[in-house]
Amino acid sequence: MLRRVVPLLIAFVAVHVVVGILGYQQPNEPMGDVYLVYEPWSRCALFGGVDVTSCTRSATWEWPGITEKWIYPQLAFLPMTFAWLFAWAVGYTPAWAITVSLFNLVAFVILVGTGRSRGRVLAAWFWLAAILLIGPVGLYRIDGITVPFAILGSIWMLRRPFVASVLLSVAVWMKVWPAAILAAGAVVVRRRLALVWGAVAVSLATIIPVVALGGAPYVFGFVGDQTSRGIQMEAPVGGLYMFLAAFYVPGSQVYYDAGVLTFQVTGPGAEPLIAAMTPIMLLVMVGVAVVGVRKLRAGATFLSLFPPLSLALVTAFIALNKVGSPQYYVWLFAPVVLGLMVDRRRWYAFAGMTLVIAALTQWMYPLLYDGLMATHPNPFPVFVLEARNLLAVVLLVWAVVRVVRVPVGRVRPPAGLHEIVTGRRAPFPRAAARR
Repeated sequence: MLRRVVPLLIAFVAVHVVVGILGYQQPNEPMGDVYLVYEPWSRCALFGGVDVTSCTRSATWEWPGITEKWIYPQLAFLPMTFAWLFAWAVGYTPAWAITVSLFNLVAFVILVGTGRSRGRVLAAWFWLAAILLIGPVGLYRIDGITVPFAILGSIWMLRRPFVASVLLSVAVWMKVWPAAILAAGAVVVRRRLALVWGAVAVSLATIIPVVALGGAPYVFGFVGDQTSRGIQMEAPVGGLYMFLAAFYVPGSQVYYDAGVLTFQVTGPGAEPLIAAMTPIMLLVMVGVAVVGVRKLRAGATFLSLFPPLSLALVTAFIALNKVGSPQYYVWLFAPVVLGLMVDRRRWYAFAGMTLVIAALTQWMYPLLYDGLMATHPNPFPVFVLEARNLLAVVLLVWAVVRVVRVPVGRVRPPAGLHEIVTGRRAPFPRAAARR
């Protein structure tokens, strides 16, 4: 099946090279987080005795997440420091792109397998299209590293739940969002203890060294930091305020928060909304999970329930979040890849909407971002932004409806189930061979 695998690998290289180069060509610093944040953090922390805030010599050793509060979980430092293996030869920013590409390649090769499964091949093509359409923000952000972990964790959730839990938990300790997929697995997978032990193992392996180095007060510092943030201007919940600011309604405006390095929006009633959004998001996610539990008890299968439940929880994490960075939309790739892999006909529409969302995301950032950063943004970029946000809300509702409508009782498994799950053709039974 080389005729399927080789074109995919060529396309993989081409897509990553094109997206990597676009980061240098597009406006508004789509690679900014890499050379403005990841590189200084990792460079200063690696050499010790350096103040990571100013990157100047200090009498004390400082490392965000250990000696001070950090916006990311502690394992986010792993890919940031791993990139230095290549930085000596090409510089840190290209090294970061190489790092993300290598992680993607491992997951991509495992996803494609031998190329025999049409579902897996289609899912691979979708992933490449999504990477191209969302552009540099999907490559030059820490979120890009977590996607291959989430894809592999989703693929192995049924057959290797402990390994899946380890991969997803590692990703959670880089960026919290894969917890949504892990939660969906905890609802659907029968071998829940394997998931629990995997999560516990990774968490202990992370927390114990941090505490031993004196970082106990900051182990979960990223949680408080996220919940205390204002409304990021790209978040769906900020849509009304963005329009009010665009049309000069008094009290509504976009402003830059230097503490979290993002543009936020405010307006009448913003403070109560800021306080309410995180509880609302969590309540919706719990409600969706409860529906999933009821479906499982009624007889829903893993293959029919896990993909839409994962998509619903991940999309809720995006659409109801007061923080709405453009790179968040790469989170959608993992559940859609899984859905196409196991039941491509039912997931064509989800995949199509995800690709449109990805394209609008790149159009909004970085191409139209200049028009959004003003105190009173340009109306046209706001319309593009809110069109994307509206589609995210529609995708959430659609995914929840799909979970509600998951068939229960005695459901016939899809043809070629073994091939879908393993990527290999099922062996012929000996009795059949004798006949």
